[in-house]
Amino acid sequence: MTDGGDFRGGLAERVAIFDREAAGLAADRAEEERRRVLAEFPLDEWAGLPLERYALGPAGHDGSRYSFCRLLEYGTNAFGSIRGGSAAKHIVYQHRTGEWRIVPSVLRGLSVREAWEAVRAEFVTAFTAAAEGAYERVDELESLSYGQALTTKALAVYFPGEFLPIFSAAHVRHFTALLGGHPHQYSSGVRTWRANRELLELVHKVPEFDGWRPHEVMHFLYTFHDPRPRDRLVWKIAPGERARLWDDCLANRRIRVGWDEVGSLGQYESDQELKEALDRYWPQSAGGNLRLARQLLAFRDLEPGDRIVANRGKSEVLAVGTVAEGYSFDPDVAEHQHTVGVDWDTSYAQFFDSPRHAWQVTFAKVPAALWREIRLGRKAALADTVASASETEAELPDAVRKVRELLDHKGQVVLQGPPGTGKTRLALSVALAMTGHGDRIEAPPEERATALADLSRIPEGASAARLTTVTFHPSYGYEDFVEGFKPAPAADGAGLNLRMTDGLFRRVCAAAQGAPDDTFLIVVDEINRGDLPRVLGELITLLELDKRGSVSVTLPTSGRQQTVPPNVRIIGTMNSADRSVGHIDAAIRRRFAFLDVPPDPDVLDGEVEGLGLAAFLEGLNSKLDTSFGPDHLLGQAYLLAGDRPLVTAEQLSNAFHHEIVPLVADYCLGQPDLLRSVLGTLVDNRTGRVVQTNPQDLPGMLADEFVAIAAVGDERPGDTGDGWHGE
Repeated sequence: MTDGGDFRGGLAERVAIFDREAAGLAADRAEEERRRVLAEFPLDEWAGLPLERYALGPAGHDGSRYSFCRLLEYGTNAFGSIRGGSAAKHIVYQHRTGEWRIVPSVLRGLSVREAWEAVRAEFVTAFTAAAEGAYERVDELESLSYGQALTTKALAVYFPGEFLPIFSAAHVRHFTALLGGHPHQYSSGVRTWRANRELLELVHKVPEFDGWRPHEVMHFLYTFHDPRPRDRLVWKIAPGERARLWDDCLANRRIRVGWDEVGSLGQYESDQELKEALDRYWPQSAGGNLRLARQLLAFRDLEPGDRIVANRGKSEVLAVGTVAEGYSFDPDVAEHQHTVGVDWDTSYAQFFDSPRHAWQVTFAKVPAALWREIRLGRKAALADTVASASETEAELPDAVRKVRELLDHKGQVVLQGPPGTGKTRLALSVALAMTGHGDRIEAPPEERATALADLSRIPEGASAARLTTVTFHPSYGYEDFVEGFKPAPAADGAGLNLRMTDGLFRRVCAAAQGAPDDTFLIVVDEINRGDLPRVLGELITLLELDKRGSVSVTLPTSGRQQTVPPNVRIIGTMNSADRSVGHIDAAIRRRFAFLDVPPDPDVLDGEVEGLGLAAFLEGLNSKLDTSFGPDHLLGQAYLLAGDRPLVTAEQLSNAFHHEIVPLVADYCLGQPDLLRSVLGTLVDNRTGRVVQTNPQDLPGMLADEFVAIAAVGDERPGDTGDGWHGE
């Protein structure tokens, strides 16, 4: 991924090695697709185009005859992709239930036919304006603004020389900055088609692109300046139970998954809406359906370049694939109708020395350490084995990348989530990544701890280290964080005097000013337990990135001027189960980004006496969610020893009785009925207390009480086992 640096530097070399012949062939395919759209939807017939011929949905799917929206999303990939996300981008569409959905709020009081007539009229106006070169008139069409990617692609189809085949607003702005434009000047009201034409003007100013077709330019930009991060999340996806669909997936370059009953995933606008659909078909597994909904939507939103690991069982990798085409729902196959196009590489096929218990379900995230192991386990005969090892050093976990993006955007982030989800560990991992030690994030505990200790060490002559950690509490104040008078030995050694002392934040700012090329990070644990308006004082204004280094305030205690350097970042952690969460001042909330850190069962790749730890945690959290809501779940850390899952019944017994039960009991506020609603038969009916048992018997008892919740419904009608046993 390239930022908005100097595009011209090395451009001649990149042009020289670019495979323009292959890009030209792709451009030919794109032109064939464009001509198909023109043949099926002539421009002069738009004024009378029926809704069913336009819309995405059951009415718009007639065998091999595509509706306009279906053709643009699923039948013209070479021309440029608008796949991913929900069907809302099509402005008007039909849900699988037959219900018509109208996205623009200004049209919702109309009948669906009246709404379609209004939308169709705006399309006709847009096409007429484009034909006359009056593109400013397109900006006035309010309904089309609800489907900017679709509208921009439609304009590019009918007027190919006037647009680049890049339809993602974020990508257009990325390339605009790359070529020297100013995307920051665009407000959220600037339409994608207008930004696209601005990008095209910048392309025309690059002499090296003279004579290039738009699709050749597009392929060049994505080849060398792809805005999508290299270190995207890798998913493990099972091609049916025991990989029975693998031959089909390999031969047809795709991956297929079940849950066909819910229909196309494109019709769902949120994880909650999809969960409700899953609940209707599989009510017995409702507790786990929200997580499944999120996984299915992540599957739907896979992009070209994303990686997928195909597995058989818990110990075998069949291949690693690169997503080539986005999601589609294929009702013409008998089962497992959710598909994504994938180019498979079977040279990654291998067996693990020990089973990966988290792989017993269809979807599982592949942690960075395991992804490295898979790459290094590639066939030894491959010449790029060594190269793979070095390349992995730059890879970062998806959560770390997300926090870095938020820090770049906002300057400070609060990580919030239930206890034990790894919020502090994530914050420290970000510190390693931001200081060039990303290869230590998944290192053995001793190496990781050493790297963090080095970052926390204050260099000689400096006022602070690059990593500073602090825990807020009710007694922590302004004088600790910014400045204040504190007792210090008198000069004559007799007694104490009050001396003006810099607080933690001022010391970090001073160090950051002295090393402007380095990033300085403050990690604040339990940030919501401090009185933040009192701790931060007037400095809250200076945290905004546009005021960093340019605006100063006068500190009221010392009268000194204070600025906040642009290379200071703050990460706070906050326990969502803490009842004081809501006390964060609104002015402070506006200056922080907030990121949820939910429980991550995928890291619990282990079992104890047959009890799958991931399944146990999911079952327990399902009951906690039902009784107390999503803020009062438990994180994976309660089932880890160091960085690894628990392995013995004794470890599990200690964790359950001495960590998990006390926390659950606290949630229940001493009410035995509530405790029983969560822990079930593990609570004695007479005493209302959790029963004590031999550690060797506990795994079986927990499996009976909790794993059934996670497993019920995964052997689903029509699902052919593509769930709990979907290996």
